[in-house]
Parts: sequence; structure tokens; C-alpha cells
Amino acid sequence: MTQEFDLVASLARGVEDRSGAWSFIEGFAARWAGPLESGDGRPEEELVAAEARLGVRLPAALREAYRLFGRRGDLTSNHDVLLAPAELYVDAAGEALVFRHENQGAASWGVLLDALADDDPAVLVRPDLADKAAERWEGWLPRLSLCFVEIVLSESLHVDGERCDFLDPEDGSIELLEETCARLPFPAYPEGEEEHAIRWFLGPDVLVRDDGGTGLMARGRTAPALGRLRELVDGDWLDG
Repeated sequence: MTQEFDLVASLARGVEDRSGAWSFIEGFAARWAGPLESGDGRPEEELVAAEARLGVRLPAALREAYRLFGRRGDLTSNHDVLLAPAELYVDAAGEALVFRHENQGAASWGVLLDALADDDPAVLVRPDLADKAAERWEGWLPRLSLCFVEIVLSESLHVDGERCDFLDPEDGSIELLEETCARLPFPAYPEGEEEHAIRWFLGPDVLVRDDGGTGLMARGRTAPALGRLRELVDGDWLDG
């Protein structure tokens, strides 16, 4: 699988349904991190215990993700944090089941309680604001399995300094990115965002996330691959 993995084609299938999402994550892990192994998932008893504690049934997509790679922090928690089953909780307003935190507590990701019966429900995000009255759950991605694809891609941008870098875009940086890298078949997000939507690109052995023109985060499969991107998209790279 490592030699035959076609990231673009696999991702195109991965955005269609959760079976494709898990296949993409399996192939991506083998090529860009380390192959999934039998011990990488959370045991069924942890999920059953979480359901009993919370009094809810976890969506099929969440259970499948935990069972497949729930112990692989290198895929899910290099920066932001995927909560363990024992850490899952319902937010204070009783609106959503929270399963992920931003690394400094600036945001949380969750699924509305009313949607837990769906196999692959939508994921929402709630920012942590100074004005608590203004906090509300907002659209992130339309399916939980799609969110896990995004998690694995995004967490791969935080592996180490030699293969990862950040660019504060200058005039022409985004245009250079669009000219030298291919747009990946992943929907722009958060849902409803148009002016500053997040997009993904692929160059030769290098992933790039465009955060709506406010920053470029790059991950080379190797350090030389990242170096080639720095040459193509010139600018004041943080570690370049």
C-alpha cells in the first residue's frame, strides 16, 4: 500500500463516505506516518463505558474512528487534541457531545445531541470567546468521517520542524501556491465560510493548507520536499 498510495484519488474517495475516509486514513498513515496496526484502536469496552457514563449512543463514525486509530496520537493529537472515550463530555449547555479540543482551549469540536442517532453526523465548532454569551456552535464539516480526514491531514502539519513550516503570505504567495500545487479534492471549510475558507493543496511529496489567505502551513513527506516548496513559493518561511 505504501508504494501504491495515490493521495489525490484516495482522498476523492475519502470525501464520499466513511468507508472511503477510513481507507484514505489507512493509506495516508502508511505513506506519511506509520502503518496502522491492530493495537492502534480503542477497545470496545472503553466505548461501551463512555456510552454508559454519558447516557448516549456514540455515532457509528465516531466508534469506527476510535476502534481504528484512537490510540494514534501522531495522527490525531500533535497539536489539537482528540479526547479519549473516557474524556468525552456533553457541553455545559447540554447541546453537543464534545470530542476534540484546540490545543490552547480556544475552540471545541462536537456533534449536536439531536444528531447522535445519525451514523455520520455533521461536526460543529464552538470558539472560546471573552463574551461567553456570544459563544455558539457553528458549522465545521458536514460529516464526522470527513472531519477525521481533516484531523489527520491537519495534525500531519505538526510533526517536526524539519518537515513542517509556516508562511505568513505576502503579495502573490497564494497565487504562486495555486500555480505550483494542485488543489486537493477536499471541500473548503468551515461550512458557510466563503471569504476565508480553508483549502488543501498538494505538491511533489508536500501538503499545504491555505488558511483562507491568512497563513500557509506546509508538511513535506521529507525535508528536501519541503525545501523545494520553499523555493517555489518564496517568502519569509518561519523555519526556512
